[in-house]
Amino acid sequence: MAFAVASPSSTAISGPPFSCSSASSELKASQIGSVRLLERSHGQSSALNISQRKSAVKPLNAEPKRNDMIVPFAATAIAPEVEEKEKVEAEDYEQLAKDLENASPLEIMDKALEKFGNDIAIAFSGAEDVVLIEYAYLTGRPFRVFSLDTGRLNPETYRFFDAVEKHYGIRIEYMFPDAVEVQALVRSKGLFSFYEDGHQECCRVRKVRPLRRALKGLRAWITGQRKDQSPGTRSEIPVVQVDPVFEGLDGGIGSLVKWNPVANVNGVDIWNFLRTMDVPVNSLHSQGYVSIGCEPCTRPVLPGQHEREGRWWWEDAKAKECGLHKGNIKQEDTAQLNSNGNGAAAETDIFNSQNLVTLSRAGIENLAKLGSRKEPWIVVLYAPWCQFCQAMEGSYLELADKLAGSGVKVGKFRADGEQKEYAKAELQLQSFPTILFFPGHSAQPIKYPSEKRDVDSLMAFVNALR
Repeated sequence: MAFAVASPSSTAISGPPFSCSSASSELKASQIGSVRLLERSHGQSSALNISQRKSAVKPLNAEPKRNDMIVPFAATAIAPEVEEKEKVEAEDYEQLAKDLENASPLEIMDKALEKFGNDIAIAFSGAEDVVLIEYAYLTGRPFRVFSLDTGRLNPETYRFFDAVEKHYGIRIEYMFPDAVEVQALVRSKGLFSFYEDGHQECCRVRKVRPLRRALKGLRAWITGQRKDQSPGTRSEIPVVQVDPVFEGLDGGIGSLVKWNPVANVNGVDIWNFLRTMDVPVNSLHSQGYVSIGCEPCTRPVLPGQHEREGRWWWEDAKAKECGLHKGNIKQEDTAQLNSNGNGAAAETDIFNSQNLVTLSRAGIENLAKLGSRKEPWIVVLYAPWCQFCQAMEGSYLELADKLAGSGVKVGKFRADGEQKEYAKAELQLQSFPTILFFPGHSAQPIKYPSEKRDVDSLMAFVNALR
């Protein structure tokens, strides 16, 4: 995909031609965070004059349209000459995706806004997906933007939201998590439980459920997903699809359409475009952040690292989705990610080494009962389907090799399925993996407290207690 600047005061974007006809003035304009380009004279060039951007845009404001099922409106505007579009025509979106496979992001964005009008909105995370707002702006059509405020974003992201609103003359529709649900989660598990048992529960409360509420007021949404963002989950996303997970305004699976205009664009071209168009960007990008989410779960990446390595860095790199795009995860992966460990698993076992002892239920019970042991033990309570256990397998096997012949035994106990209740009651199991150290002269095992599961951290834990 190539981008080119036609002149210092106008832009042209390569790709299949498309038309932004006068139909844009006929679309209904009842929306939040929307903009409309002022009428141009017949003699004016159709290319957008970037230097006149702020004077060429005005927000639309009027009395709010009341509908409890729709994303709350901060302001609306009504074009009285336009009739409400009650139903969206049936469409073969698989065929449409094939037809648009080689289309430019601008053409895809224009098609989405033309087709759904006020019933579609851009999902804006506060990262490089600001490119979606720029494309929507360039179509000349009214558009809506919403964002999920989890309550745990970086200060830089909040300042970026404000800069984007001022730059485009829009109001972003913010969706917030349910306060009662957040309070219950924090009271029961603390502020940072995701470091121990995974990010899915926190994301479900702070992101997925607010998103679900937002989408129930729409018939389509626009995301910034790209195929190169996550090889494990996003490599096959189409430019448009029927959303496989969420429901839209009409209810039921299949009632919501998902547009991914930049699916086929690589990150380098995204940034070249943003720089060319002089678009506001999140200041965290200049500090090494590429993929930006909540502050506790996002960190900078080093040169050469993939951008998603900065998100949930303590977890398996192949499954880094928060739940907003759960439909990207293939069916065979979903069972593993969603398993609660209550049933027997058929997965290949892990932590296999000649320097590591496999403990049965009787073996772990006997070890726990001993008041005085000849040798101390370190034991991992695990489930082979758990991605966190899989992620630490290499470091734990290296630990077993280092401790061979040292007088410290290294073991493993599979604590899912029928053994889970016992492990929770007797072995301090709360999440997988749980690592216990059984001292030589104490009956009470000591639980490894850190989310750092590299071999050096584990070795420091053993050396402090042996």
